Amino acid sequence: MKKIFILTGEPSGDRLASKVIGELKKQNSNLDFLSVGGEGLKSLGIKSVCNLKDVTYIGFTNVILNIFKIKKKIDQTVEEIIKFNPDILFSVDSPDFTLRVAERVKKINSKVKTIHYVAPQVWVWREGRVKKIKKFIDHILLLFNFEKPYFDKENMSNEFVGHPLLDDSKESAIDINQILDKNKALISIFPGSRSSEINILMPILLEFINLMNKNYEDFVFIFHATKDHYKLINSFIKTKDYKNCEIISDDKIKAHTLKKSVFAIAKSGTVSLEICKCKIPSIILYKMNLLNYLIVKSLVKIKFANIINIAAGKEIIPELLQSNCNPKNLFKQVSSFINDPNKIKDQVNKTQSILNQFKTSTPSVELASKALSKFL
Repeated sequence: MKKIFILTGEPSGDRLASKVIGELKKQNSNLDFLSVGGEGLKSLGIKSVCNLKDVTYIGFTNVILNIFKIKKKIDQTVEEIIKFNPDILFSVDSPDFTLRVAERVKKINSKVKTIHYVAPQVWVWREGRVKKIKKFIDHILLLFNFEKPYFDKENMSNEFVGHPLLDDSKESAIDINQILDKNKALISIFPGSRSSEINILMPILLEFINLMNKNYEDFVFIFHATKDHYKLINSFIKTKDYKNCEIISDDKIKAHTLKKSVFAIAKSGTVSLEICKCKIPSIILYKMNLLNYLIVKSLVKIKFANIINIAAGKEIIPELLQSNCNPKNLFKQVSSFINDPNKIKDQVNKTQSILNQFKTSTPSVELASKALSKFL
């Protein structure tokens, strides 16, 4: 029986990995899996050697403050992988963790085939990383077609497979009217998948809701949470006496809720593609502590945080970054869309044009799972 170790570093990577592995399991039932994973891989019956929260860190200062804890977790993960002795190490996103582990594993056992999914953002900063990565990664799967030249340039084995979030999916009908007030318009809020992001953005989001409630009467605000962070988000909401806030952690209900929404507010990240796919207008938030921001600002070579804006070369989806990420600016932006249907239509049309550039003729999960199969 062939073995695959799946290595993720945060919930978004776990979701991507579970889509690909779910497809692979349909094609080949004679496989043994082990992982560092979360809810998605767990739903496929795949055991994780540790809690995903233990490896999820954000920001340079957090990494520095937790450097010994991270080193210990890398050591433990490498040990578990070597003990499992997989045919393939399938690492997904979170390069600061997954690629460090992959490099160590490859040095110890060069026979393990290393396949990395979701390329490090070399088009944002540190393009020279490709030369180092190709020494220990056998094949890299790319989500976006504009990434390919960076890896072709260094003759690194790569493949554009597209983004699984953009694959057509069949979902069972769910009546969310039993859960939510059907007479209210929904605004979906994605405060992040890491506790550090949530702690920064929740006070801003709650004050924004206060401003909305003073000016509008017909909105319900739905916070999309992972099961791990449901309690954290709820602890913030409990401090307010808002009657029009709900939290949803069930993935199927979240998907249907988003489709029923009139607007979405999201921390910059993968979820933006999901929002755009549903043709929902949105605004992107991004805020970190000042030291992290100054470091990032000195290193990055692009103007935007959101992948849609990066691909377009201009701001299609408004980005509220750092000091601009505050309740008043958020209220102003959201109101400008809600009060102007033409503005909503314009954003949706432009995002669809960009998304079409990211799509593949064959479903992404099929291409990615076939790429894994080639190395078995």
